[in-house]
Amino acid sequence: MSVALPLAGLQTTMLAGVRIVAFLVIAPPFSQRSVPSIVKVTLALALALAVAPRLEPVAADGTGAFVGALVMQAVVGAAFGFLVMLAFSAVQSAGTLIDLFGGFQMAAAFDPMSMTSGAQFQRLYQMAAVVLLFVTDGYQVVLAGLVRTFDALPLGAVLDLGALGEAVTTGLSQMFVGAMQIAGPLLVVLFLADVGLGLLTRVAPALNAFAMGFPLKILLTLSFGAFAFLALPAVIEGLTGRSVEAMLGVAQ
Repeated sequence: MSVALPLAGLQTTMLAGVRIVAFLVIAPPFSQRSVPSIVKVTLALALALAVAPRLEPVAADGTGAFVGALVMQAVVGAAFGFLVMLAFSAVQSAGTLIDLFGGFQMAAAFDPMSMTSGAQFQRLYQMAAVVLLFVTDGYQVVLAGLVRTFDALPLGAVLDLGALGEAVTTGLSQMFVGAMQIAGPLLVVLFLADVGLGLLTRVAPALNAFAMGFPLKILLTLSFGAFAFLALPAVIEGLTGRSVEAMLGVAQ
């Protein structure tokens, strides 16, 4: 018994699968170490099989051309994943700023999820962002945006490097702005606390106000950090839409 497979359809499915795999390896929440590699590969294969029938068949002339097309799709998927990662890095950056100004940076520990070292608020905000992406179905919006890129940037098209560079530059600026929007109010409170402790030291040097500053700043960080944490659901919703817009902006 022999089974005949259409070569063009098989190549199209493989190209779509490579783009999706490269995206899942970099883009959150799928890039987390807690998501097994077999899950990423299975999800990419399922999405590729679902997307392939609505794509224009691609038939590469020769092995070299097909390998080149595979490399191009890997670059495209990685670029889209990097844009999504930039958008959601604002949450982790906000946690890093809070740790730095609140004095928690001295208690940094190893994070097995991201394979990096981070302090308490950085890891808390990062894990909360991942949980919110799954709970609010934000990951479905990200995957839907990835599927829509096949319409805006077909498999045979070439990625516009100029548009990609502009999107990366815009994403970096938005990441810093988003981090300041999340952690900015708390940073102002901690800065004013430092100013107040400095003035108290000038008035009464014997009190050693800066020795009292560590527990005071920890109390302020824990108290006001809870209010910043409550704003995360709305922030994650906005970042999800922004990441999809960035992908489609590059693909158009």
